[in-house]
Amino acid sequence: MSETGGSGPLGDGRAPDGLTHLRTDGTAHMVDVTAKAVTARTASAAGTVLLSPVAVEALRGGTVPKGDALGVARIAGIQAAKRTPDLVPLCHPVAVHGVEVDLTVHDRGVDISATVRTADRTGVEMEALTCVSVAALALIDMVKAVDRLATVTDVRVTAKSGGRSGDWVRPA
Repeated sequence: MSETGGSGPLGDGRAPDGLTHLRTDGTAHMVDVTAKAVTARTASAAGTVLLSPVAVEALRGGTVPKGDALGVARIAGIQAAKRTPDLVPLCHPVAVHGVEVDLTVHDRGVDISATVRTADRTGVEMEALTCVSVAALALIDMVKAVDRLATVTDVRVTAKSGGRSGDWVRPA
């Protein structure tokens, strides 16, 4: 079977086990969402950057050598949400209509949360995850001079709404 075609037992080229991004021959493809309805969709994600007490104090005191680390991380996250299809190969380009990024400094580091909104044919979970991940990377880049051991952890989808599968919230 060629890299460009194939019709599996499901009649649409998908593998019989229902994995939508694999064809019957095991090759990856982008799912066709043309027939899906345009609906309002939202996804939220969160993650944490663990930091040393010195880095936390620099953030709280505004003394990070590179400047406004939290502001730079927030902007990086917003930009990343808009560029997700450029980074995640099978992710559909969607019209990102809103992005909120919050960074909260606490004694162990920084909690990052993001919410992404669209009205489109597919959800924005990947955009929310990318937003949090890149915000975390930007934060590490800003504080690496004071904390070489900064660690990104616990990046996860926390909620989604809209679309055929409806609303979902990560259990506490």
